[in-house]
Amino acid sequence: MANTSQSLRRAALLVSAVAVLGLTTACGDGSGTVSSPQTQSGTAAPAGGDPSADGSGTPVTSSSGSDTGADSNSSGSSTSSSSSTGSNTSAASSSRCHTSELTATVGGNDPGAGQENFPIVLTNASGRTCTVRGYPGAAFVNASGTQLGPDPVRETGSTATTVTLKPGQSAWAGLTFSNPEISGAKTATPTTLVVTPPDEKDPLKVKWTAGAVPVSGNSSSVRLTVFSAGTGA
Repeated sequence: MANTSQSLRRAALLVSAVAVLGLTTACGDGSGTVSSPQTQSGTAAPAGGDPSADGSGTPVTSSSGSDTGADSNSSGSSTSSSSSTGSNTSAASSSRCHTSELTATVGGNDPGAGQENFPIVLTNASGRTCTVRGYPGAAFVNASGTQLGPDPVRETGSTATTVTLKPGQSAWAGLTFSNPEISGAKTATPTTLVVTPPDEKDPLKVKWTAGAVPVSGNSSSVRLTVFSAGTGA
């Protein structure tokens, strides 16, 4: 009887050990995350390397991820645009009319509404096609070369355009001031109008024959407009 009881006890212990071993094995393999994780469908990180994901393991595609892609494309476009702009700037610089290639004249007065209006005309005297764009520089001076009055001001609201001048062609910009007899401004009579073409440093000198100009006081400002094609006549 004693031998039989010991045999039964050993058998029971063996069965328990086998059961415990089986349970341990099931816990290790059944979840698929302890010993050998598996990649589930839809759990890859979003484009752009953003690892953020919601609790279910589904990647969260944030607006910043999309913006990053857009910014990259935009940046590429901007770089291309900048390069193009640089190229255009270089081309414009090489095609610009230089002072030595131009002659300057002042057209006849076209008065109206108390204003005196003169066209400053630049003519391409060179043998090549060139361009002007923007405002001229201008100043009235006396016989000794002293400037009379303040610098002219640029007319607001003018839109600059590039004017292409073939040899012999002209562009004009407006020079305008209030009639001193109406405005009451103090006047002086210049001998010369000094004109500087756009983006140039060397000026051209034009004999001024139109009489007194305002130099101080009320409504003494002289205004300039941007260049347009033609002579302003």
